Amino acid sequence: MAKKILRIGTRASQLALWQANWVKSELEQRHPGLEVTLVKIKTMGDKILDVPLAMVGGKGLFVKEIEEAMLRGEIDIAVHSMKDVPTFFPDGLALRCITEREDPRDILILKPGFSSFLDLPQGARIGTSSLRRKAQLLHRRPDFQMLDIRGNVETRIRKLTDDDLDAVVLAAAGMNRLGFASQVSEYLATDICLPAIGQGALGLESRLADTETNAMIDFFNHPATAWAVKAERAFLRRLEGGCQVPIAAFGQVQGERLTLTGLVSSVDGSRFLRKKIDCPVAEAEAAGVSLADDLLIQGAGAILNEVYQHETFNVKKEEV
Repeated sequence: MAKKILRIGTRASQLALWQANWVKSELEQRHPGLEVTLVKIKTMGDKILDVPLAMVGGKGLFVKEIEEAMLRGEIDIAVHSMKDVPTFFPDGLALRCITEREDPRDILILKPGFSSFLDLPQGARIGTSSLRRKAQLLHRRPDFQMLDIRGNVETRIRKLTDDDLDAVVLAAAGMNRLGFASQVSEYLATDICLPAIGQGALGLESRLADTETNAMIDFFNHPATAWAVKAERAFLRRLEGGCQVPIAAFGQVQGERLTLTGLVSSVDGSRFLRKKIDCPVAEAEAAGVSLADDLLIQGAGAILNEVYQHETFNVKKEEV
């Protein structure tokens, strides 16, 4: 192919750059002569550092500025962590590919002397700003003190000592990608802590009309992961949720069958709905909607309304 420049829009965090550089490397190997450059974009989620994401709008905070740059023609594709991607896109843009999933589980880094969250003492201090993680751990251990922590992976690991915490909760995918797997104390089984929608997978977003770029990136799409994540996102979209409510879903594909587990909880884990559904992969999105409807019948709507009513949305932004 003729030499061409392709511009990737990405956040500037350590993990986001690892992800964008991985995409860059794969593209250059697949398309000799293609020059791939990274365009670092600071999103609102990167500017608001002292407030839990649940209080300031959740997922869209990490993609809006990147999508605006794409609409202006300043970048050609965007690389996102799928768990940060809203379920709706601006006119002219779409999610083109979903990559093969890394380990989707959550992990704990524990204070020395402990081997499991079940071993932690009464009132243990746990660091996470995720309402989904808080709700599920409190459902198992209502005695835990949950403390909000933000920042990149290294910053949150450091808070274990700096903030005198007994444990911090992170995603296995980020730990693996950044080479921190040796610091993991415990991998949380999905029956204990169901992952965030799309956790572990990357999404490539592009302009619908850019057929040349779309043809170049299509090889990234991993069908089994895409079916699973589409089901999870349909579940989330039907519930109209995001980071600001404790919603989780996890799809697993075996051959032509998909198993999808969904969860809705109150923030303190006291009201907790969880259900599993099985279907052909071709019915993935319909299954996500159906599972959400089942939980709504069981009372998920009342739980979500209560969460929304009790969240406070006061925001202190970083001076820029």
